[in-house]
Amino acid sequence: MKGRKTLINADFNIPEGLEASRFRLRMLTVHDLIKDFDAVMTSSDHLQESFSVITGSNWPEGLTLEDNLIDLGWHQREFTLHYSFAYTVVTLSEEQCLGCVYIDPSPKPGYDAMVTMWVRASELENGLDAKLYESVKTWISAR
Repeated sequence: MKGRKTLINADFNIPEGLEASRFRLRMLTVHDLIKDFDAVMTSSDHLQESFSVITGSNWPEGLTLEDNLIDLGWHQREFTLHYSFAYTVVTLSEEQCLGCVYIDPSPKPGYDAMVTMWVRASELENGLDAKLYESVKTWISAR
């Protein structure tokens, strides 16, 4: 990873997270393994539909708990190196993972970052997808 450009300047204060009325965003870590895996696997059809357009893959098809641990470790390390930022979306009690927000370098010229997010399928009917989008949009705009 040596020589790779960071997403932010060294003096930028990385937001630790965001707390809203229904959820909290904080750095995704390996300690979120079980809750994250549950959210991903119970939402796999929804995630495949959403992310196949972006990634061209069938993620999370075939994902194992070990694969997820590796992914979370990678996200955690990238966060600490300032290459990209993955936030877990959890209930205020931290009992359940509701989704994730990813801030990555943009592949499009003229843009610094690309933000992608998802919520677990069980939260779509509750309008969490729109609430998360609006909250993150406001949060990012304030930076």
